[in-house]
Order: sequence, then structure tokens, then C-alpha cells
Amino acid sequence: MKELFYYQDSMMKEFTADVVTTGTDENGAYVVLSNTAFYPTGGGQPNDTGWLNGIEVVNVEKVDEEIRHYIKEDVAINGAVEGKLNWVRRFDHMQQHTGQHILTAAFVELFDYQTVSFHLGSELVAIDLNIAEVTAEQLAEAEKRANDIVLENRPIETMWVTKDELAKYNLRKDVTVDEDIRLVIIPDYDYNGCGGTHPTSTGQVQMIKIMEIEKMKSNIRVHFVCGDRVREQLAMRKNVLTDVARQLSVPEKDASAALAKLMTTAKQTEKALAEARDALLAYEAKEYAHTGEAVVGRVFENRTIQELQKLARFITTENADVTALLVANNEDKLQFVAARGAHVELSMKSVSAAALPIINGKGGGNDALVQGGGEKIVAPAALLEAMQNAL
Repeated sequence: MKELFYYQDSMMKEFTADVVTTGTDENGAYVVLSNTAFYPTGGGQPNDTGWLNGIEVVNVEKVDEEIRHYIKEDVAINGAVEGKLNWVRRFDHMQQHTGQHILTAAFVELFDYQTVSFHLGSELVAIDLNIAEVTAEQLAEAEKRANDIVLENRPIETMWVTKDELAKYNLRKDVTVDEDIRLVIIPDYDYNGCGGTHPTSTGQVQMIKIMEIEKMKSNIRVHFVCGDRVREQLAMRKNVLTDVARQLSVPEKDASAALAKLMTTAKQTEKALAEARDALLAYEAKEYAHTGEAVVGRVFENRTIQELQKLARFITTENADVTALLVANNEDKLQFVAARGAHVELSMKSVSAAALPIINGKGGGNDALVQGGGEKIVAPAALLEAMQNAL
């Protein structure tokens, strides 16, 4: 393991090796080499990609103690090969992984908050802290400490040690292996067992920026980015801010206040519209409630179940002696509501029991009001007729 190129020199971009074997498994055609600079998936770090003799390597995995380079084209590869890494991807992974070490160590040093998991995604990186709450001030302090370590451009050292030698080092957490123990060390700051690839100094991380946090069960998940991803994320957010400010016709610095004002206005408008819709339903209900019909049966086109419920309640409140049977013919299903006035003794459950089977439907309710919906396998008028016959 120690002799692998990606451990001997993490900055190696190209190499030469011999083909040991080739094969195919559930992941595709693969090549095994005598040595490699391609890092396989592991330790929270995604695999490298690149090329072997110009043939694209799309995945690298460690399987049965051998490193398999999965190639895009199932072609014969023999003898000596020239390997070339997708260096943009590799260096990005090294920046993010090292940034995680630095930020995690900052939380430990400042607040004794431990990282319990780490995820290196394609856009954001995340660590889960073993705490229930974190303040904005703590996040800012940890971010500043982490970036101070980056700016100091401290060396990043790697070292292979035995289990007995671990006691010499102030490890951030216990190692999980007994052999081939590799330490990644930022002197006088962080000592950690790790099998991933890292640059040679903290300055190569460039910058660490916390983007957002979220609650994850009993932990706090901190999303952050490092290096070139900082510029990418800030550029994306700047574009969004610029577009929002343009649409609101305000300077960018005033966009937040303008958006809050707009949201308040929208909520007020939505409330006024809801009140207007209820007023229209109440007016409509008055007409239906005083037609002289003991049973008000109506079929509507494209009305929500909520509208049917309100209309039925308005009708039976307006006239306690009537029963309302309402059907909605919607785009993909039939829905119904049946309600009785206070002076009506019939149970609406009998209506539901008659209606649901003919539309393969589901519903619920009580003696005073039921609702349900199902498939459009009968005409809306036929559903209403079945409901009327149940009374």
C-alpha cells in the first residue's frame, strides 16, 4: 500500500505502469496495473478519473485488494501504459478533503465539537457535528480559524506508523485500523489518521467558506466549500442576487428588504383572495340552499375537494333541512362530498358506502359529512345518481 504512487506523491499527474490483468465485472471492463496514481473511492473521497493510453477511465474501485480502473471502452490494453489523471477533479478533491480536516480541527480546538461523518459531494462538502445547536458566531469563529491555517500555508505531512507509535501523537480521533496506519499531519494543529490524498501545504486549499447548516436528527450538518468551489458558489449566488434585485428593481443591498416586503404583500393578497373565494362560495351556497330541493345534487368541472367541502358546509348551514351531494369531475379523478343539515337525520356514511365502490375510491368522514375520490370509470352524473339513490 505504501508504494502506491498516489501515496508516494499526491501531486503526481502522469505515470507509467504495466498491465497486470484485465477483466469485466458488474461495473464494466477494468484494468489492474502494477502501480497507480489513480485514487479509488474510499474514506469519504470520490475516485479519480482520467486516461490510460488515451482511453477514458470513468471509475476506480478497490476490489479484493486490487485497484480496478474501469474504462469507458472495452478494448485490449497490454504491456506498459501511460496514465494521466483528470487533474482538475483530483486537485478539487484534495482541496475539499484537506479543507474538511482543517475545519473539523477548528471546531474541535475552539469548542470541542466532534465531526461524526463527512461527505464530499459534487457541489458542496458536509460534516456532521455531534451537537444539537450552533450559533452564527461560532460558525464565523471556526471559519476564521480555518482560513487562518490556510493563509499560514503550513506544510501537510504524511507518515506511516505502527499501532504502538500512535501514543506519540495527539490524534483528533482514534484510528480504526491496526496495520498500515497513515497519519495526515498539519504540525501543531491537526493529527489525523487518513487514507485520502492531500496537497503539500494548507495554502493550496486557498479558502474555506461555510455555506449553510441544517439540523440532522441530533447533529448539525455544516455545508462548506474550498478552493475553486468558493468562487463557483459565490459567482452562482451573486448571479441569483443580481437577478432578484433586477426583478425587484432595487439595488442588490436592498434586495432582502424588498423581497420581505413583497412576501408580506403576497401573503396579504393571498388572504384577501381566499376571503373573496369564500364570499363567492357563500353566495353560491345561498342560491343552492333555497331552491326548494330537499337534496341539492350538483356536478362541477375542476373543483378541488376543499372547495366542495366548503360549499357543502355553506349550503347545509344556510338551510339546515337540506342534504348536499356534490361531485367534481377533475382532470384525473372523480371526487365527491356529501353533507347533511342539522335537521336531517340520515347518515352520510351510507352515501360514501354507495359511491366509493363504483369508482374504486377511498374516502372518510362522519355521519354529518363524508368525502372521497377515485377513478374516472363512470360518468360524473352516474356517480351523483348512485349517491342520491343511497338516501
